[in-house]
This record gives sequence, structure tokens and C-alpha cells, in this order.
Amino acid sequence: MPERVALVTGSTSGIGAATARRLARDGYRVALHGRRSAETGRRMASELPGATYHQADLANEAAARGLIADVLAAQGRLDVLVNNAGESIRIPHADLRAATPEIWRRMVDVNLIAPFILVTEAEAALRAAAADGRPTCIVNIGTHAAARPKGASIPYAAAKAGLHHVTRLLALSLGPAIRVNGVAPGLVETPMGAGWPEATELWNTRSPMRRPARPEDIADLVAALVASDYVTGEIVIADGGLNLT
Repeated sequence: MPERVALVTGSTSGIGAATARRLARDGYRVALHGRRSAETGRRMASELPGATYHQADLANEAAARGLIADVLAAQGRLDVLVNNAGESIRIPHADLRAATPEIWRRMVDVNLIAPFILVTEAEAALRAAAADGRPTCIVNIGTHAAARPKGASIPYAAAKAGLHHVTRLLALSLGPAIRVNGVAPGLVETPMGAGWPEATELWNTRSPMRRPARPEDIADLVAALVASDYVTGEIVIADGGLNLT
């Protein structure tokens, strides 16, 4: 059986880096990706067996399409696609004018359209790998704010809500060869979640787990979905139980 390959987008820091390292420990050759962090990406690739680093701005359609081709040229196959790369912006929900059409387009381009393009480009390779007898899989990283009226901004939450629904639609369209699931984190201790003391206080005082997630918490959940050969079409909320309050 050939070594399995996993592409994790946005994998030079935070959830993506933790996921890449976890899948490498699980025996995957990892294709790392970043938009700007070439030095970090190459250093990580040197530390993980069989890993490669690929640079691409996923807001650019041609670059997003080219990423899959680059990974296949370097790795020869693709078994797992983790759509982790994303972008957020903090705008009070009541400040409607601050959520400009430009911001809406950026949030949708990066958080919804780019993952869909990557799935489109990866489908043939994922189906080919599934011919070995085991389903391949896609895991989309959403947000708990896509399931509740919360989050850093309305455009970000809405774009991720679209990604959640696309996840379910793709599970119907691509099975049984390709499974598609999502993970919806709450606040995570990453650069994206840094500098938001109000959110940190909320998780520390109101969530049953009394803390934000660590990147490794989310990576463990992604790895569990990757390891399953049966679960598909699920969005797993990982917010330490805050959704219960």
C-alpha cells in the first residue's frame, strides 16, 4: 500500500500546523501550504517525513487550482484534503456599514469559494486514491459562529455557514469514494484568535471546559474524522461546550 498523502492548507501555524504534525504522526506524508510563510513552511517540511511545502494565495483562483497540481507533482497522490486556510475580520455585528461589499467578497472568496475550488481540483486524485479500497476524505474547518449567531463578524460567520452547508452537499455528491466532514471550532489559542480578551473571558467563565481550545484539540478531532471510514456529512462543533449555554 503506498504511503497516504494529506494536504493541509494554512498549515504553517495554529490549527493547520497542529493538524499537519498530527497527521504526520499518524503516518501521512503531509503537503504543507501557506500564503506568505515560506521559511516556516520549508522548515516544517524538513522536520516531517516525506513532507513538502507549497506556497499559494488561495484568494487567487489560478493559484488555488495550481496548488493541487503542485501537490500531485511532488507527492504523486492525494488521500486527504484539510481545508483549514481561512481569514477572519472583527466587526461589531451592529455596525452594518463597516461590513462593506469588499469585505463580504473577501470573506466569501477565501472562506467558501477557495475551499470549493480545491475540492473541485482534488476530486479526481481523491477518487483515484480511493480505488485502493478505502474512502478518501475532506475535512473543512468552519466555526461555531456558523451554527449560532455569534462570531467576529457577520460576513465571516455567513461565509463559514456556507462552507458548512457545502460540506453536507459534497458528502452527498462525492460518496462513497470520498467522505466530507467539517469541524467547527470556537475560540482557539492561535494568532487569529489572539488579542480578543472578551472572547477569552467568555470561554474561561461560561464554557463547561473553562478555556479556549488549543490547536492540538482541534487537530485531534480532525485526525479522528480522517481515521474513520464511515462518518460523512457531519459538522462537529468543538467549542468546549459553550454552545450549551
